[in-house]
Amino acid sequence: MADARRVFEVDLVGTQLLLDAFESAVVPGSAAVCWASSAAYQLAPYADPAHDVLIDDPLAPDFLDRVTSLVGDSGFAYSLAKRGVIRAVARAAVGWGRRGGRVNSVSPGLIDTPMGRQEFEQQPIMQTMLERTPLGREGRPDEVTTVAQFLLSDRASFVNGIDVLVDGGMLPGMATPATGSVEAETGPAS
Repeated sequence: MADARRVFEVDLVGTQLLLDAFESAVVPGSAAVCWASSAAYQLAPYADPAHDVLIDDPLAPDFLDRVTSLVGDSGFAYSLAKRGVIRAVARAAVGWGRRGGRVNSVSPGLIDTPMGRQEFEQQPIMQTMLERTPLGREGRPDEVTTVAQFLLSDRASFVNGIDVLVDGGMLPGMATPATGSVEAETGPAS
């Protein structure tokens, strides 16, 4: 919820700086989770390979000038920055893995948080996304943190370099033609 430059500074440059800073401290058993977003997946079908080359080097001296001249609005910036986070985690997983550590990311969808409610009020598309979510509701913060806790636990000791989408099926729901009510799709309840 900021201008494009600030979105990239916080979401992508900040994440890359942290990944790089912590890599030298990684020891066997270390684990980290970075925050991405389902917005990165919404962008994926339209991804331009030239954009990926650009977001893969967020610490380049001219990165912020180049990337902000590319994007017009902060919504596209957010999606592209979060795509960059997923890609940064995948790259970092190699170095972290060689040191015995793991790094993954989590991509929340529509989650009932203060920021989510603010976005819901400002973006009319959010209601459509909610209506198309197969589970028919927003996620709860604890449903996202449970995934992060798993990724940080020893139970996920062979999970490295991936992103976990926690969206209640919103993305497949958005990709499926709307057919109306649940009753129209399944018939009347018996």
